[in-house]
Amino acid sequence: MANIKPSEITPEHIYLNRREFMKGIGALAASAIVLAACGGKGIEETLVQAPGSSTPLPGGLSDELGNPANSYEDITHYNNYYEFTPDKGYVAIAAEKLITSPWEVQVGGMVNKPKTFSVDDLLKFEQEERIYRLRCVEGWSMVIPWEGFPLSKLLSEVEPTSDAKYVRFETLFDPKQLPGENDPFYTWPYVEGLRMDEAMHNLTILATGLYGKPLPPQDGAPIRLVVPWKYGFKSIKAIVKIDLVAEQPVSLWMNAAPNEYGFYANVNPNVPHPRWSQASERRIGEISRRETLMFNGYEKEVASLYQGMDLRKNF
Repeated sequence: MANIKPSEITPEHIYLNRREFMKGIGALAASAIVLAACGGKGIEETLVQAPGSSTPLPGGLSDELGNPANSYEDITHYNNYYEFTPDKGYVAIAAEKLITSPWEVQVGGMVNKPKTFSVDDLLKFEQEERIYRLRCVEGWSMVIPWEGFPLSKLLSEVEPTSDAKYVRFETLFDPKQLPGENDPFYTWPYVEGLRMDEAMHNLTILATGLYGKPLPPQDGAPIRLVVPWKYGFKSIKAIVKIDLVAEQPVSLWMNAAPNEYGFYANVNPNVPHPRWSQASERRIGEISRRETLMFNGYEKEVASLYQGMDLRKNF
C-alpha cells in the first residue's frame, strides 16, 4: 500500500457558503484553530476536537462525530483517478485541463421518463452541504464537506419502473483528455453500480462541489457519486450516463480483480483485503492510525439494507 505523506490537520481556513465567502481567522499552538462562519439554514457554531485532545475547539468544520474536515489542499491534491494517472499527487496537474462544460448526463434504462441533464439542470436541484467521511480501500481516509443533492431526487424525475433493480453508472470515455484510459489492463470506461435501495438512500448523493466551491476536475467534476458507507472506489467520478437495469452491473474494478473488489464494497473492518487488513486506517493529516468503523461509521443508518446477508461473502 502507498506510503501516505502527512499533510495539514487544520480544516480549510476559508469556507465558501453556497453563495458567499466568510473568512475564518486564527492559528494557535501545535494544531491551528480556525474560526469559520458556516451559513445555511440557521448559523450555528460547530465544535471540533483537536486530534489527540479531549477538548472541543470552537470553530472549524467537522462531521457528526466531531472529526475536523480535511483542508481543501488535502482533498484536491491527494486523489485516486486512474483515468488520468495512478500517481495520487499528480492527478491535480493531469486533470486541470479537463473540459467540464458543456456536459450532459443521460439517464435512462428501465424508466418511464428518460432524460438528459445538463450541468445547469443538475444545479437546479436544491444543493445541500453534506460533511462525510471518505474511506479508501487502500487504508487511508478523509473528512470532506461536499455540496450536492440526493441521487433519489434525480431518479425520481425519470420514474424507475418496477423492473429496475440496480443503477449502473458510467464515466466519460475520452482517452485524449483522460490518458489513463489508454491503459489496456482495464475495461474502460469506468463503470460502477448500486442496488436500487442503496441508490435511493438519503445518504447517497451526487456531488457538484466541495467546501462550497465548484467541484474541481481531480475530484470528479462536474458531477460525481458519493456513497459514504462504501469504499471510495464506488463513488464514480465525471458521470455521463446513468441506467436503471435489472441485472447487477459489473464494475471496472470487479473486472480487473474480482477477488479483491466486490460489488458491495461496504467499509468493513472485519473483512481484510487480500493484501492488507482493513481494521484500521490513517486519516490524511494524522500520523497515527485509527480504528475503522463498520460501514464507515454510518452503521445505524444503513445496516438494515444488508439484513440477512453474509457480509464476508457479499463484500
